[in-house]
Amino acid sequence: MATGERLHTIDVSDLRVLVTAGGGGIGRVVAEMFVAAGARVHITDVSDAALRDALSHGTGLTGTAGDAATPENADRVFDDVATRLGGLDVLVNNVGIAGPTGGIDTYLDSDVDRIIDVNLKSHFYFLNRCVPMLKQSARNPSILAMSSVAGRLGYGYRTPYAATKWGIIGLVKSLAVELGPVGIRANAILPGVVNGARMDGVIAERAQALDVSAESMRESYLQKISLRRMVDAEDVAHLALFLASNLARNITGQAISVDGNVEYL
Repeated sequence: MATGERLHTIDVSDLRVLVTAGGGGIGRVVAEMFVAAGARVHITDVSDAALRDALSHGTGLTGTAGDAATPENADRVFDDVATRLGGLDVLVNNVGIAGPTGGIDTYLDSDVDRIIDVNLKSHFYFLNRCVPMLKQSARNPSILAMSSVAGRLGYGYRTPYAATKWGIIGLVKSLAVELGPVGIRANAILPGVVNGARMDGVIAERAQALDVSAESMRESYLQKISLRRMVDAEDVAHLALFLASNLARNITGQAISVDGNVEYL
């Protein structure tokens, strides 16, 4: 295949990919889309049931159960990836939780600790263990970190969540500087308001915190989006596929939104 032709084709075939929190939600859609495009994918998830379900559908996925927010789980995943995939070309640090909703003076210390552990510290655990494997890759290695539109906008009543998602942006931009000289790219994906059960829960909790109906809260979210519609997990997965591919070989240090242009939160 000529170079010019190759540069116009998304190619992730045979890439070795790790997706954290790949048992459900965005992570599962990302993992399955990589597999459908010919990549070899390993996932990890805290939910045994979700992991079993993902692995049972004949998608070609392999997986490790465990809590991504613990270094011991990162060790187990590293060992399994080395055994199952024989190396790594793409790390998708996707794991994240919504965390508490409410005023800054209402949060429990334990809730704040948990969201920082899951949404931010887990990224460091997997980076620490996986970057050495990425350095050995000859396939345009990259790191994709799942942030949020709340990583570029202020988000009242969701401050712990927003703080972790802003933190991911700083992490990615710093990784791009640190790892660029050895050929590893790092980018952040910022989903907006994503259709699904998790967003339904966020809307319900925020409506309760502000003493309004869930229906009016949902409509208020849509009014903040220029396209007046939510995005689907597939939209996020499409961007992940592109950023991991040869077409994005010179894209690094970027925070890219998939959100229909959320104007404010």
